[in-house]
Amino acid sequence: MQLPRQTGWMVVRQLRNLMRQPIWVVMMVVQPMLWLVLYGQLFSKVTPLRAGAGSYVEFLAPGIVCMNAFFGGTWSGMGMITDLDRKVVDRFLAAPASRLAIVLSQVVRAGITAMIQSLLLLLVGLALGVRVHGGAVGWLVVFGASFLLAAAFAGFSNGLALLFRRPESMIATANMVGLPLMFLSSILVTAALMPGWIREISRFNPVNWGVHAARNAVVVGGEWGTTAEFLLLLLAATAATSLFATWCFRSYQRSI
Repeated sequence: MQLPRQTGWMVVRQLRNLMRQPIWVVMMVVQPMLWLVLYGQLFSKVTPLRAGAGSYVEFLAPGIVCMNAFFGGTWSGMGMITDLDRKVVDRFLAAPASRLAIVLSQVVRAGITAMIQSLLLLLVGLALGVRVHGGAVGWLVVFGASFLLAAAFAGFSNGLALLFRRPESMIATANMVGLPLMFLSSILVTAALMPGWIREISRFNPVNWGVHAARNAVVVGGEWGTTAEFLLLLLAATAATSLFATWCFRSYQRSI
């Protein structure tokens, strides 16, 4: 019972730190809404992009939810670098705290933040005419997909932060990883409109797993078996990246 309690305590600590930065909270809420509104209006007349959805905004909403989640997870390592620079991690190492809890708290915090943002995005989407065809189950699937997607990339990001320990290296890596994965997914367009080689690569892209799960919940309102497979793949990715981050943490611990 020590691990869940210590992880929860550290998640609360990180959320409190986040709330002390009002401009960051505002940007975290407003920016994804701008993506949804601007992209939704820009491509609203391009009918083939809808892929069976009632409108392009309805098609886009789950994609923006997932884009926001994975970008948030990708940048979550910056928090770890801040804690390293301020010697917060070193002080935790001197305390009887679980090393795994220190890593998991970053992963869980990224997932919780993504779920809150996905709720706000879906509410904005409702105002723009989006309908969640999967009903209550559909909402839960979107929350689950956003949580797991953010958590998977948060584990990877925090592992890299413990290896690099420099914000410049993290920024460069986040940009190098984030943008290609965004365009190698069906966030903005349906897979049917992708070039063949991109469509093949997208099958192995974790971002695309989240997009498909969320879009099945919002646009299709079904295919729950396939959706469950995508969520399980994201869960496996989260476990793998969390183990990677834990290994990196032990490497950091040996270096001090």
